[in-house]
Amino acid sequence: MRAAALRIAIPSALLGVGVMAHSPRYSALLCQAKQEIQEETLEEFPAFDAHGLDDYTRHVPLAAAYAMMASGHPGERTAVGFTLIYLLAHELDNGVVSNLKRMSAEARPNNAQDFSSFPSSHTSQAFLTATLLHEQYGRQYPWLSVSGYAVAAATGTMRVLGNKHWATDVLAGAAVGFLSAETVWHVYPALTRLLPPRLAHKLLLVPTYVGGGAGLALAIQP
Repeated sequence: MRAAALRIAIPSALLGVGVMAHSPRYSALLCQAKQEIQEETLEEFPAFDAHGLDDYTRHVPLAAAYAMMASGHPGERTAVGFTLIYLLAHELDNGVVSNLKRMSAEARPNNAQDFSSFPSSHTSQAFLTATLLHEQYGRQYPWLSVSGYAVAAATGTMRVLGNKHWATDVLAGAAVGFLSAETVWHVYPALTRLLPPRLAHKLLLVPTYVGGGAGLALAIQP
């Protein structure tokens, strides 16, 4: 029970720090610290360029989970169950991040005209997929869980080093992604019990190819 409480309290606290650092009206100390961290980062890494790598690393933990399933390594959930959890968690994460961006209207450190800085959606997606990888395979393969979170942390770090986000954006993004994944993962069993048994057995995942990108769609057998 205590461990579960910490898994909620710590990311919630990180999200709170990000909110408080948004304006001196909330916390002059945190707001100043946010700016000083960014200034020092630019001094140490003035020419850092991830060359778009952070656009891909946020998906690496998810790709690792599917690679494990495709290679015959069963996880905590079936492939269909895992995919449903990912889709639901992704929608939850996207909804929370989008609304926080709209409400906070935080300017990016590299573009004062772009008010979509808080929180970092790249980081939230990275920690969402890393958390799902951990829940699916972390107990069997701890090294896989550590690797997933390392990639997620690297994604957030690149966002700060590239001056695309404040450090507090990344902390909040990590919290939102983690909490979104954990919420859906633990609520999912209750959701499946709401489906009629016959319907649950008829659910299928169908490969799709739309707009030049591959994906998955949920379908029901007739």
